[in-house]
Amino acid sequence: MRRLAGIALLVLLPGLALAEPTCAPAKRLYLTIDTGSMRDGDHIAQVLNKRGVKATFFLADEKTVQGDKSLEDGWAPFWKARVAEGHAFGSHTLRHWYLREDRADGTIRYQGKGKGEVEHLTKAAFCVELKAPAERFKAMTGATMSPIWRAPGGKTTPRAIEWAKACGFPEHVGWSPAGFLGDELPSDKYPNKLLLERALANIKGGDILVMHTGIWSRAENFTNILDPLVAGLQQKGFCFATLLERAAPKQPRPAS
Repeated sequence: MRRLAGIALLVLLPGLALAEPTCAPAKRLYLTIDTGSMRDGDHIAQVLNKRGVKATFFLADEKTVQGDKSLEDGWAPFWKARVAEGHAFGSHTLRHWYLREDRADGTIRYQGKGKGEVEHLTKAAFCVELKAPAERFKAMTGATMSPIWRAPGGKTTPRAIEWAKACGFPEHVGWSPAGFLGDELPSDKYPNKLLLERALANIKGGDILVMHTGIWSRAENFTNILDPLVAGLQQKGFCFATLLERAAPKQPRPAS
């Protein structure tokens, strides 16, 4: 009789049979995805949907394989779709330059990749650099970006951390040592097989993982191993959550 009652309940409430078990915080992983060439954006989205993974995207206005930039209107459908899927979003600065040093004159040296163009940012200019992705994201999707940010390369300065709080972004998020998935590394020295084996062996609960929507310089496409990587981690009992789901201090108000 109990068995029949259970079957009836599943018929009446089919969602019960499909509901995922609650994952303990100690088994959570936080996949973060920074903008890049956008070559692999659709493939990444397909894998995330297939595996039921919620990720955190950090957005900068970067050149894409389509010849435009990742925060231009042509990418609005892509970002709207990710919002609808329940992912989280933070700022990766507008131009994706690098925060090099706090200068004695009270500014921050901000430099393009390598020996690129240099600017000395005032606090107001830094705030523009940090808040512009949130403003463009809002215009494209109607959604509000969360008050988290990641400096390009994960490299920041004490002054930048202080100013970011005043700009409405109180938390800078890097990644865990084992969470560096290596999609920026040269594939001749770090082939996908090695990166996959290394990640599955070393990643542990609570780690923040980092990858990109496409890396110009890597010959072997890293996202070809994203599905087996996620599947392998899930088989080991890990689950995925956005950075907003961490056990953390009270969440500050969203960035305007």
